[in-house]
Amino acid sequence: MAFVHLHLAILIVWVVLNLGAIPAIPPWDPSFVKLAMVASVEAIFLSTFVLINQNRMAELSERRAELDLQISLLNEHETTRLIETALTERLKVSTPADDELPQLAQNVDPQAVMSQIEQVSENQTKRWDLSGAKVNPNI
Repeated sequence: MAFVHLHLAILIVWVVLNLGAIPAIPPWDPSFVKLAMVASVEAIFLSTFVLINQNRMAELSERRAELDLQISLLNEHETTRLIETALTERLKVSTPADDELPQLAQNVDPQAVMSQIEQVSENQTKRWDLSGAKVNPNI
């Protein structure tokens, strides 16, 4: 709100001074053309900043969605392996999942997963060239 209050104060001072309310200060923009130009330029800059902020928010949202997907896939994989292991123990049958049981019993550190995802994301970002086209990593 400080931004709005500052601009409102500047607008009021500009209008009052250019209407000739204070005789000691001569009006410099009696038709308010300069005020309209300044307001238009400022609106262009503000729109640009808003669009930049929206793009950053969209990128963060996309990263969160990717993280959610990775977590869901990891959870599904681990749950499937645990169910398979429980069934094979009950039926006394051996499967390849038996070798994965010690690994599945370990807790997953969320910080390690997050840092790995961020590292992969940074590596993917570096593959984009200046024109916005994705560079082929196999070249």
